[in-house]
Amino acid sequence: MDSDYDPKRIAAMGRPPGMPFRITKIGHVVLNVADLERSARFYTEVLGLEVSDVYPESMMPGGMVFMRFNGDHHGIALVGALEGESTSTELHHLAFEVGSLDEVLLAARRLRAAGAQIDFEGRRRAGVQIAVEFRDPDGHRLEIYWGLDQIGSDGRARPSEEWKGARSFADAINDPVRGQDTTLRNPSLLEP
Repeated sequence: MDSDYDPKRIAAMGRPPGMPFRITKIGHVVLNVADLERSARFYTEVLGLEVSDVYPESMMPGGMVFMRFNGDHHGIALVGALEGESTSTELHHLAFEVGSLDEVLLAARRLRAAGAQIDFEGRRRAGVQIAVEFRDPDGHRLEIYWGLDQIGSDGRARPSEEWKGARSFADAINDPVRGQDTTLRNPSLLEP
């Protein structure tokens, strides 16, 4: 790690006045994968994405699959060009939002049933989202979450004194942060 790292200096950084454009969302992410069909199966059959288009190898070495989870043509694309195993070091993780806390728990059940490697279940500190973090077949780190803090009109994030990390769904649900309603529509989802 850089010895000149200063969190306060970085926290003071911001958008310069007069910027001529504003990025509004992450449009899509493209991942290299070792086995295109295996990965497309994981993203469609386990995560529920829909295939929009497929390129043959004549258009993209290794082939390419475009997948969607909303009205955009694609949010994720896979390229079958990865040689060997992924080190998955440059991209820390990719996160997908769901509409309810129940869906996070349902996703975790589905991932376990599919044999996915699960790295974390519970609530993160900054942002206080409740999430399941897992790996795709190439080892890319992924997250399905609900309840990410929104920044208000004052431009301020929740103070760190209010963060409550939790290393299980039960702890996150039974000890919510201020303003986060962790009432499950189906409380039996917490049962093993």
